[in-house]
Order: sequence, then structure tokens, then C-alpha cells
Amino acid sequence: MIKMKIVITILSSIIFFLNLLFNPFLITAEENFPRKNAVVLAVEKISPAVVNINTEEIISQRSNPFYNFGDNFFDEFFKDFFPRRDYKRQSLGSGVIIHPAGYILTNEHVISRASKIKVTLSNNQEYDARLVGSDSRLDLAVVKIQVDGSFPYVKMGRSDDLLIGETVIAIGNPFGLSHTVTTGVISALNRTIKGSDGKVYTEFIQLDASINPGNSGGPLLNINGELIGINTAIYQKAEGIGFAIPIDKAKRIVDDLIKYGEVHRGWLGILVQDMTPQLIKYFGITSKGGVLVSKVFKGSPAYNAGLRESDIIISIDNSPITSREDYYEKISSYTVDDKLRIAFFRNGEKKEVNLIAQLVPENLALEIAREWLGFSASEISTDMARKFGLHTHSGVIITDVVSNSAGWRIGIKRGDVIRQINQTTIENLSDFKKAIIDANSGTSVLLLVQRGKYGYYVTLEP
Repeated sequence: MIKMKIVITILSSIIFFLNLLFNPFLITAEENFPRKNAVVLAVEKISPAVVNINTEEIISQRSNPFYNFGDNFFDEFFKDFFPRRDYKRQSLGSGVIIHPAGYILTNEHVISRASKIKVTLSNNQEYDARLVGSDSRLDLAVVKIQVDGSFPYVKMGRSDDLLIGETVIAIGNPFGLSHTVTTGVISALNRTIKGSDGKVYTEFIQLDASINPGNSGGPLLNINGELIGINTAIYQKAEGIGFAIPIDKAKRIVDDLIKYGEVHRGWLGILVQDMTPQLIKYFGITSKGGVLVSKVFKGSPAYNAGLRESDIIISIDNSPITSREDYYEKISSYTVDDKLRIAFFRNGEKKEVNLIAQLVPENLALEIAREWLGFSASEISTDMARKFGLHTHSGVIITDVVSNSAGWRIGIKRGDVIRQINQTTIENLSDFKKAIIDANSGTSVLLLVQRGKYGYYVTLEP
């Protein structure tokens, strides 16, 4: 009996080794590798908080067969025969719930001009939503589901420790295909790109997964399922690459969007200009980029921190500053009470200062306008209206223009009336001050200037 067992054991061993020798995949095929890897776990964790956003825009248009002739006479004559007709235009995007009350973070261009917003959750439940706040400069918006309740949400992570080459996961609704998951790696950080709308965007995360229009506003995750960015389809030439807004940039403005519906941008109190080859040679700077401080307002955060004219700013919070445009885009993401660390050169020596961004004092608005745009303005008095032949007191009148300033170069003259700054209508000096405060951290300003009975749109690049 014992001998029989020994024989059986030997035969079994021989069969096992023969199988291993002639069929080496037999044993490995029976081993089950874990299918719930890190990517699957991250997607399972976040998917309930990812939403499809469907917007509806009402467009009013007059069907005029003579419109193509470009003749205003025909357009005016036939307007009663060809009344305006409204039609609806729909678009799709994505978003991610960041608060259990149903607050959703997405791209501004996903919901811009929308008259109706609907969101669909991963369980196919559909809800009406309303716009809470948006910011076109950073292309971010917050919308809220229009019902009370608690919703699955994701906490915002961090993006200041991202690594080139680390695995990332994008979730969205490309071409209306709900909850599509793609993976890739971070290809580059701090990218500056020019979007399809002509705007310049900075500090973008570049990844090797393409971001299509339906993906816009969806979450970018790291391998642990942490929210590190908001995917953004703004670069039409992108093929096989995508871009995302770092979540640290979004975190700085989300509270303002929820509380105020807009961003209360912080003010540092300085004006800067690009470093020309002549200036680089004059100051003996060997590092690339940087901006020259051309004006420091007394009592401002920058002044109190020790920054002065002729200092050369090279970085903000360790992000390199390569141009004036780069500088203004960088500070546009900081709100009131945000802390910044600025590195700069003075007399060839590198220095650093810490400061806290503040709200622009209204009493400085007129001084900022003069230093920044190059003109002074005041209310339109009866005497001024008579002197310059004006038939309205709406707007503000230009009382002085600084030689060689941005306003002077574009052709603004004394007696011109400012009727609009960017998207803000100017009725009086109070409107003018507020618009200057809102616009002062930008690289350009759109003005509607009235001269006599004619109005002109001009863009100033101070």
C-alpha cells in the first residue's frame, strides 16, 4: 500500500513537470492577478461625483436676404418684413461636484451665455442647475443643482507636487458619451498656451490624453483618485494631447465664486513692463525672463513689503515669471487675503518678500487709471457738456491725456467720453472707478469711446 502511494506521488510529479515543460502557460493561466488596480479604484471613487452638463442658449437672429450686401439701409428697411427669430443652441460639457449641497466646478466656456443648464449624474438622475459664479479669465465656473439634498462629491486635492510622467486619469463626456475614462501621464507643467478664443492661459498641466469638447470641465485625477485639475478643451490644434487647469489655481477663486458670483482679485500695488534686450544689458541680468517694476503705489502691499521701482520680479510662489503677460495672468488667480512670495533682483542681488493681496482702495482708482491707462477722467458737468458739444451726461469725460501713454498712443483725446470698460457700462464716475478696479490686473482693456456723435471700440495694452 505504501509502495502504491509512492508510485502515485512519483507519477503525479512527473506529469506536473511534463506539463510545466511542454505547457508553461498552464500554471500562470490559473493565477488571478488583481483586476481592481489603482485606476479602477480611483474611477469607482470619483465617478458618482462626475456630471454631464447640457446647456441651452437662445439665439435671436433676423433672416434678411439683403444682409449679405452689408448695407444698413436695406437692413433697416426690411426689418419689419423679416422679424427676428429665436432658436436654441445646445452644447455639452462635464463637471465635478465639489460640495455635498450640489455645487459643481466646471469651465466657464461650458456654461457661458446659457439660458438653461441641466446636469445628469452617473445614476442618470437629471436636475436643473443655476449659475452661481464664473470667471472668464481663468475659464472656471460654479453651478448648483436646483434641489435640496446631499450629493456625492469629491474634495479638491493639490497640484503643487505634480510629477512629470506620473499617471493621471481624466473622466468626462466627450461627444456626449457619458462617463468616459481615459488615462495617460503628465507630459509637462506650467504650460502657456493661446486658446481658440485668442486668450492666453498660463500654468496649464499638459497630459498625453486628448481632451475633447465634451470633456471640458471634467476632473483630472492622480492615481490615488485625488482631484488635481479641471480638464479644458480650449486648444483646437491639440491632437493626442490635453490641458488641465491646476486645482490649486481653482481653489483660490472657488470661495469667491460661491460667495460673490465673481472673483474679488487681490491687488499688489505695482505696475510692470517687459524686460527688453536693452534693459537686460543695462541691469546685467543673466537669468531668462522677469518683469521690471515700473510703478509702486505708496501704502500698497508691495510697497509695505519693500518692493520698489526698478526691481526685477523673476517668480511668484516659485513659478517663473517670463513676461508682463505672464505676470498679470499669474496674479489674476489670487484673491483678497491670499499670501504670495515674490522673488526679485535688486542691484544684481536676489531677494524675496512675502505679502498679502488686498482689495484695491477705491480712492486710488483715478490714480491707477492715470498711471496705467494714461488719462484722467471726471463726471460730465453741464459746463463740460456744453464746451464739448455733448448731449448726454452718461459716462465720464477725459480731462487730460499723458504723453506717450497707452491712451495717448491709441489716440484718446481730451473731451472724449468713456461709455464702457470691458463689459461694464459706464454711467458715472462711480462706475468708472469700479470698472478700473475690476480691470486693473489685466494685460489689455476694451473701451467704448464716444467722440461727438460717434462711438468707437478701442483696445488699450498698457
